[in-house]
Amino acid sequence: MDLRTTQTNGGRSSSAARILDQVHRYKRLIGAHWWVLLLTSGLSLGVGWMFFRREAQSFISLGRMTLNVKLAIPNASYYTDDLNNFFGTQVELMQSSTIRKRVSLRLHEEIPSVHPVPVAIQVSLSPKASIFDLRAEGTNADYVHEYLQDTMEEYVKLKRELLESASSVTTSGLKKERDRMRDQLKESKEAVFNYQASNSVVFLQKSGGNDAADYLASLNRELTGRQSELKLLKSLTLDQNLERQQGAFPTSSTAQRHPARQNSTNDTDAGETPSNAALVPANADDNKAANMANESEYRMPNVEGLVNGFEAAYLQAKQQIVLLKAQRDELSEYMLPKHPDLIVLNDEIERQERLMRIFQDQSWEQISNHEHIVEAEIIALQDQVKEWEVKAEYTSKKLSEFDALKDKASRLQSMGDQLEATIQTLDVDKGISQESVAIFESATPGLPIPGKLPTHLAAAGFLGFVLGLGILLLRHQLDDRPGSLTELEELLGEPVLGQIPFLKVKDKKMGVPLIQMDDDRHMLVESYSNLRSALVFKEWSAGQSKSVVVTSAAPGDGKSMVCANLAISLAHAGARVLLIDADLRRGQMHKRFSIPDHPGLAEVLAEKCAWSEAVVHTSIPNLDLLPCGRPPLRPASLLISRTKLLLEQMAGRYDYYLFDSAPVLAADDVSSLAPQVDGVLMVIRAGSTNGRYARSALDLLHLRKVNVIGLVFNAVAANAREYIYYQYNEYSTEASTSS
Repeated sequence: MDLRTTQTNGGRSSSAARILDQVHRYKRLIGAHWWVLLLTSGLSLGVGWMFFRREAQSFISLGRMTLNVKLAIPNASYYTDDLNNFFGTQVELMQSSTIRKRVSLRLHEEIPSVHPVPVAIQVSLSPKASIFDLRAEGTNADYVHEYLQDTMEEYVKLKRELLESASSVTTSGLKKERDRMRDQLKESKEAVFNYQASNSVVFLQKSGGNDAADYLASLNRELTGRQSELKLLKSLTLDQNLERQQGAFPTSSTAQRHPARQNSTNDTDAGETPSNAALVPANADDNKAANMANESEYRMPNVEGLVNGFEAAYLQAKQQIVLLKAQRDELSEYMLPKHPDLIVLNDEIERQERLMRIFQDQSWEQISNHEHIVEAEIIALQDQVKEWEVKAEYTSKKLSEFDALKDKASRLQSMGDQLEATIQTLDVDKGISQESVAIFESATPGLPIPGKLPTHLAAAGFLGFVLGLGILLLRHQLDDRPGSLTELEELLGEPVLGQIPFLKVKDKKMGVPLIQMDDDRHMLVESYSNLRSALVFKEWSAGQSKSVVVTSAAPGDGKSMVCANLAISLAHAGARVLLIDADLRRGQMHKRFSIPDHPGLAEVLAEKCAWSEAVVHTSIPNLDLLPCGRPPLRPASLLISRTKLLLEQMAGRYDYYLFDSAPVLAADDVSSLAPQVDGVLMVIRAGSTNGRYARSALDLLHLRKVNVIGLVFNAVAANAREYIYYQYNEYSTEASTSS
């Protein structure tokens, strides 16, 4: 099993044991002190009867109030109650000291002949209804009736006064705020007028707009156009620029760029013709070429009407080159390269190409000049834009300030109008507001209250019973006497070797008889057998004989009886046992075994006789007794000086030496004797031994470095939950008890 599981189960068992112990302890407490509950209940009943006889006859009057039915009148909803705590607030108002004072003064004026009596007002809310049930109780029937009726009327009157007070305060505050807002509105209008006069806002707002901003927008559009034009001039080829200007020729993918813009100059591709263009003769003197051109299917438009100057010459030269190359290609089909006509065409083509390059350079120069002009225009436009941006910003700022002043004035005007309307509405609402709570049923005449004797006596008896329980619980909290095995272990922290059951004493002089060989007290015999086993199988130091002192914290715990019966149980098991009565002050062991008290231990320690002469054989086999002897003057001195020598003399004669000593806190005998023996058994009496005394006794023994073997829990209730032997009565046979 997992260690954590074991610990958890152990913790649960311990908790359950503590709970059950508390239950049994309370049962024992009530069972032992039931007369306390009976006494307190009887006293309470007597006191309740006396008070009831002294009370005068009481009368009650009943009345009811309800939420008033309201009409849905416009402008009559400004006065409302807090709905979150509405009913609780109304109940507090009805029972308030203000209402009581006003009712008392009113009754004093209306019926001065009636002597005032105390009246108790109770207000409750009817279940699932908005109705207040009022109950007045007092010793005068007429006074109680008038008191309840006046209470309801004064409550309605107080609500009306609160309404009027709230209306007056609210209206006064609203009027002050309205006057303050009027002053602010006047100042705001004056500020608008002064600003308009000093900044010529009317001129700035000509035609409902900002002229500076409009002009700035037009400048930006023009600047953008110039920048776009400059970008196109710098990025397009010569042919593309001419095409963009005239729209007559498409852009050629093999068009030439100016040498200054392009490192290498590319010749015009003679084999490529412009789209949608017809070829015409470029030189009127060349009749043959002209005739061939007339016969060709190409037609070239007149470029002089489209472009001027060097651009037109460049275009014409380019067209002429295209035409001449076409003629040359056509003649080459049936003429030799050295034919005069081909030579003439080639020369003409070269001449036209030289002219085209010249015209091209001039055209580029004109385009560059145009670029410089556009750049200058851009710079000028940029300067104008900066200048008008400042003007537009200034104008916009002034217009914004003027608009803010106008908005403030408009807002103040609107708020003032709303306040004025609210004040007028409050004045109207004040006259038509309706009560939230009204009288539903008037107060009934005062009726005598039936006798409350059973109720008074029941309450008194219950209080007395509770008082008795409180006394018992207080006694339980102050009582540290262990009543169960769990309490004993938690209180002292020592191992418990055995539990001895409680037996009723038939003869107080004789006490409880010692156990016998054929004893029929099954639980008693088994308890001592269990204690004997715990002692026999305990780990002892080397050596055959074991010496054990049996003691208790205080007198009356039953240590002598436990010691005697333990010795008898060991003897029944076959062990040789010497029972020594070491209580040299009040030894009683000789009486239990009906032998003389001397000579005994006192004489042996005083060296007046040998120990073997003082030892007496009992009727129980294997059990001898050394009585206490006559009480000496200093018992502790004898025990501390001679006990060790005595044990050495008796060594090997017996298996166990059991010392019945005095209580630890009663004398110093145990403190002198216990350190010289093998161990100590301490007897704790259930429900009798004080826990503080037992703890002090153990501390004293531990201080002497005494080996405390364990505890013996004596006089345990036979029906206790933790006492196990009574649960198996079927094993209570003669054979089992004879062991």
